[in-house]
Amino acid sequence: MTRPRIKICCISSEDEVRLAVAHGANILGFVADQPSGPAILEDDTIRQLVDCVPPGVSTFLLTSRTRAADIADHVSFCGTDSVQIVRHIDPVEHEALSTLLPAAIRRIQVIHVESRDVLDLIDPYTPHIDAFLLDSGRPNAQVAEYGGTHDWAISADFVQHASKPVLLAGGLNSGNVADAISRIQPYGLDLCSGVRTEDCLDEEKLRAFMTAAAQRPAGSPNR
Repeated sequence: MTRPRIKICCISSEDEVRLAVAHGANILGFVADQPSGPAILEDDTIRQLVDCVPPGVSTFLLTSRTRAADIADHVSFCGTDSVQIVRHIDPVEHEALSTLLPAAIRRIQVIHVESRDVLDLIDPYTPHIDAFLLDSGRPNAQVAEYGGTHDWAISADFVQHASKPVLLAGGLNSGNVADAISRIQPYGLDLCSGVRTEDCLDEEKLRAFMTAAAQRPAGSPNR
């Protein structure tokens, strides 16, 4: 009965790396080129920041690339230990990616919860990934949109049916995290705007979130 792992996303400076780690973040997320969203960084900057992350803290590259070779090149350049694939890519590309990336590089597939149809994505992706991440957004819009909130009832069902770890994103903050943990019981929590003020990581909000996340146990993490 432990607190879910905490991923602080949209990290954009060495100061934010230090602040997030000091307050107990298990994972840091670095946002590469995207159609939309906050804290988008150049690949050179991501590589520099990854070098500042202490041992024991995982690093996720958020990539919008959809072809296995392009994703593998992106991860190799940026130097993260995990890749978060933000589009719903063809599972065939995941299969190819498994042969292009070192086995130690974890692959996380984002699932954009637009309807209950996302439950149909569990089986095709499961053999090829290490974890799912549930988020909001409209990846197939004319200009793809990522982030926001979604239907937690669908997320709870997804966690129950998935055999791989599931991280939860989308509108999390200190006021709703305890409810999210209780209702969904995710393996991990992913947040960006909920701990920021004017696009900067806010220490008070970060402290409040960590305290709230520890108030109620997550139950047995989904694995």
